[in-house]
Amino acid sequence: MSRTERLFDLIQALRSHRFPVTGSHLAKELGISIRTLYRDIATLQGQGANIEGEPGLGYVLRPGFMLPPLMFTEEEIEALVLGSRWVSERADLQLSSAAKSALSKVASVVPQDLRIAMDTNSLIVVGKGEQTKTESIDLSHIRKAIRVEHKVLIKYLDLKGNSSERTIWPVALGYFDHARMLAGWCELRQEFRHFRTDRISALTVMPERYPRRRQVLLKEWREVDWLQKHRRPHNS
Repeated sequence: MSRTERLFDLIQALRSHRFPVTGSHLAKELGISIRTLYRDIATLQGQGANIEGEPGLGYVLRPGFMLPPLMFTEEEIEALVLGSRWVSERADLQLSSAAKSALSKVASVVPQDLRIAMDTNSLIVVGKGEQTKTESIDLSHIRKAIRVEHKVLIKYLDLKGNSSERTIWPVALGYFDHARMLAGWCELRQEFRHFRTDRISALTVMPERYPRRRQVLLKEWREVDWLQKHRRPHNS
């Protein structure tokens, strides 16, 4: 285990205890010597961690502390790199740019050893599958509507060429290799439906919120088991 990971684990251990915990207990929990624990606590305190206590009495980490260089383990870094590479290659332009920017910010704050691990990461995204369809709408508007729980009004064209106007309560936006899909409650059909975003010709985020919380709708949508029964986006 690297020193960075050891310090990260110590921070996580302190966060898990609401009340002061003895050094011997922490050392046993982390599998390190008491001497190493005291040294690590001093290191964290020197870097700004509000750890109160002393040997024999116990230690407690006061709320609100986040030490950027210790936010990630090496495996978490690998997951972030792989995920950002997938997004940068397969998502829409706005998310692609955001993924690259986020990864640059992470690289600027992690310790040198983790920065090297990021630069030399060997996990890659292979192939893009079928060509992703392009949209005539801005997907960032859909993502914002989902975050703020607002209805959206869309103009949709199905496979048969039939056009319709729908009011949707958006709950999820799925990214597939060959297409992207909006999932939500359709007021016209009175059930959950999926809409391929490349078939949405117009979209307006409406001022009113939908009447139920997104977390509730998301749970109900998952229970419908659409993703298991229909592994590719279908037309509504």
